[in-house]
Order: sequence, then C-alpha cells, then structure tokens
Amino acid sequence: MASPLTVTARISLLSAAPATAMIYKQLVYFHLATVLPAFLLGTVLLLKKKGTPCHKALGKVYLVLMAATGLITLAMPAEVGPQIFGHWGLLHSFSFLTLYSVPAAYFAARRGDLRTHRGNMIGLYIGGLPIAGSLALLPGRMLHAWLFR
Repeated sequence: MASPLTVTARISLLSAAPATAMIYKQLVYFHLATVLPAFLLGTVLLLKKKGTPCHKALGKVYLVLMAATGLITLAMPAEVGPQIFGHWGLLHSFSFLTLYSVPAAYFAARRGDLRTHRGNMIGLYIGGLPIAGSLALLPGRMLHAWLFR
C-alpha cells in the first residue's frame, strides 16, 4: 500500500503539469505581444529617415519591446533540443544577444556613436527577429503547430 505522502506527491505532480503548460502558453502570448509589434516597428525604423524626433521616439518603443521580448523568452524553458542548466536551449542565445544589444545600441546613440548604434540595431533586428523567428517556426515548436496544423 502506498503511503499518503507518495499519493500526495503524485497528485501534486499531476496537477503541476497543466499549470506549467498554462504558464508556458501565457509566456508565448506575452512574447508574441511584444515581438510582433517590434518586428513591424523595426521594419519601419530601418526603412525611414534616421535621426528625426519620430525615429528617436519610435526607437525607444522598439527597444522597450525588444528588451521585454528578451526577458520573456528567458522565462520560457526550451521545449526542443538540448537544454543548458535544464532550462535554456540554443534559441535562448538570441535572448542574451537581445539583452546585450538593446542597451549597447541605446548608449551608443546617446554618445553619438552612430556606427556602433547602427551595427547593434541591425544585428538586433536581423538576429532577433527574422533568424530567431524562423527557428521558432521549425517543426516540433508550439508556433509551428499553431500555424501549420
């Protein structure tokens, strides 16, 4: 006969799985709520004239969205492929790149180093959005299942 502790432990493990899945799904929604407008805004910023008051204001919004995206994705455990420290996967390297590039780009612009600012912003846009976004669409990932099933 199983001890009450064992039964309680089994029940808590069974009830934790749906909660964890629900939290993961909420993180995915938050991630999409920041990354989709960031992608659109980043595209506009890359195509429009630089240095205008509008560019500066929209750029700050873009950086906040990208920083939020980077933080949100770090809270999401890797669901596909190998994990580092039992949580992060290779795709999380883009989260760390984002969290480095956001302040680096901002402070470069503040000190007038437009070459460094431009490099960080292009790297943030290309690495953080189309490349990481494409990897998120690979089979086995939640976004792939939502869009292609």
